[in-house]
Amino acid sequence: MKLQGESKFNSSCFTDFDGRFHARLAAVIPRFFMGSEESKITGTGARYQCRIKVEYHKDLMGLLEEGMLLAVRNFKQTLLGEERYTLMEISRVWPEHFGLRGLSDHGYYPMQFEIIEQSEADWETDDRSTMMIQIDAIPINYDLIIRGNNCYEFVKGFSYPIVGSPAYILNGEMINRMYNQKIAQALGIDPSQTVEDARIDPRIGIIKMFQASSTVIPIYVDFEKLVRYHFGVFAFTGGGKSNLMSNILRRLLIHADNVKVVVFDISCEYVFLLLDLLADGDMPAKVILEHRIDSLDQFFNSVVKPREYEQDERIRIGLKRIMDQDKVAFYTRPKQKIPTYSQFLEELLEQRKSSTDKPHYLNAIDKIHDAILDYMEEHGLSENQEVDEAFIMHIDKICRETIDEFKVHEKSGLFAWATTRSAILDRLRRIREEERKETGGLTAEKIRELLEGEARLICISISDPTTIKELVVTLTQDLLIRRKRRFQVKPYILLVFDEAQEFIPELSGVTGIDKKCSRQVETLLRQGRKYGLGVCIATQRIAYLNTNALQQLHTYFVGTLPRPYDRTLISDTFMIDKGILEKTLEFAPGEWLLSSYIATGIENVPIFIKADNAEKEVERYLKEAIESQ
Repeated sequence: MKLQGESKFNSSCFTDFDGRFHARLAAVIPRFFMGSEESKITGTGARYQCRIKVEYHKDLMGLLEEGMLLAVRNFKQTLLGEERYTLMEISRVWPEHFGLRGLSDHGYYPMQFEIIEQSEADWETDDRSTMMIQIDAIPINYDLIIRGNNCYEFVKGFSYPIVGSPAYILNGEMINRMYNQKIAQALGIDPSQTVEDARIDPRIGIIKMFQASSTVIPIYVDFEKLVRYHFGVFAFTGGGKSNLMSNILRRLLIHADNVKVVVFDISCEYVFLLLDLLADGDMPAKVILEHRIDSLDQFFNSVVKPREYEQDERIRIGLKRIMDQDKVAFYTRPKQKIPTYSQFLEELLEQRKSSTDKPHYLNAIDKIHDAILDYMEEHGLSENQEVDEAFIMHIDKICRETIDEFKVHEKSGLFAWATTRSAILDRLRRIREEERKETGGLTAEKIRELLEGEARLICISISDPTTIKELVVTLTQDLLIRRKRRFQVKPYILLVFDEAQEFIPELSGVTGIDKKCSRQVETLLRQGRKYGLGVCIATQRIAYLNTNALQQLHTYFVGTLPRPYDRTLISDTFMIDKGILEKTLEFAPGEWLLSSYIATGIENVPIFIKADNAEKEVERYLKEAIESQ
């Protein structure tokens, strides 16, 4: 019997699995009260949990999946001809048998076994009087408004659903429209024609929904927002972090012309995972290794490969093409440090501390200090930049004139400092000469010049932690400073940090280069988006990361994280409900929970996805390489 006010089933928005799904909202349960202990350790994105009761059908348990979206009418007033529904995501599904639910452990044992045995046959029937399906669902803080003529609108905000109302499942077409419509229009693609080939389709995978009915729903992201507002990939070892990241990078470089990528590859595996792009003659790229490579065998042995490809000789074809295109170089660490403008200013500060009883010395120091600042302002320089020969010659002249003007004693420390600035010229010239002798070697400055030139992909494969961290600090400082000075935003540059616990560890308990690197990447995350510098971080232990850096991420991919503390930290940091996160424990490699404040078609709604496999792209390239020989 249809109750008064009950909305008619809308087949253009919802599915009932060919008449099998009949459900009603049974209860809306407060998750916690503000200030309670549970609220302090659980993501606060959802204040309520909804219980849905479903009439039993033997096929339904094979069709219902966590992550599906339900719609239930709510109390919000609507215009005539409109219907308004609260949307919620399924977090748990389980069947219940009336006889088994009443079974007591205190009962007579033979009777317990007989009841259990007799219940087995019931599951193969459609007996609604004995069995039902229970669903727990979490509101996603969006309403669906349905108007006539197939007009739909998603409105952000929570509306209290009407208990007792029918619950409907959004169909595949509606899910596709919800997540992909805006982005697909911007990319100029048709989601219904989706394919796995990265060069044809910019999707990053498919939505894990309606898989039992073989319905394929692709998932797209806004590449510009993904890059500019930072993203993270979190999963335990073997979860497919590097595979997913290389899959995203491949599509970024193919389908977003205004993006460049720098990969800090401490595990040395991205040369293989991006082999097809690096060997592509149309892709300006560079592989920067720790040491000079003189032969193909050396290159082959320096690349970390998946187990099934370790002895695959076809990889040599791709590596040889990379070498033939002069895309292989090595990093040259500076043997002597070039002073920065801030060092000059700090040295002057030290001179001031030792000259407080000599007013004319203080006047001399102030004059030199002002001359340095004037020079920096005139030439648009920042304190973190290295000095050049023109500056040394200029300030040496100022220092000597100032020493004479204020009668600084020749045996004083200030006199010694001011009259030895020209000695730095010799150091600068020696460093430049050594750089010219190093054929194929690249310094941080040359890597930055590559990025400002044509290069779109730079893979820095250095396994020594100290070396690669020093490079990270120098290169990111330089990039950020130069973009600030030029007020430059495009082209976007994405800096990728795999094994992020090496680059942005928690600041408490770390010192030296570890602390310096963590602070610098944190600064990059906080300031980079204003200047088109994006960051991607990936790690297996999120608990070890700098939490100030984590909070700058706007998009995140979460795989299997066995440790409860890691899941709790993600729930608290990214406002993902803990009930949804528990589903990730069942994930196979390549399956992810995706949520984004900005880069997906709908804001901050967790989506279960299966990412496309990057190794298939490499395998396709290797087959084509063999055929072309």
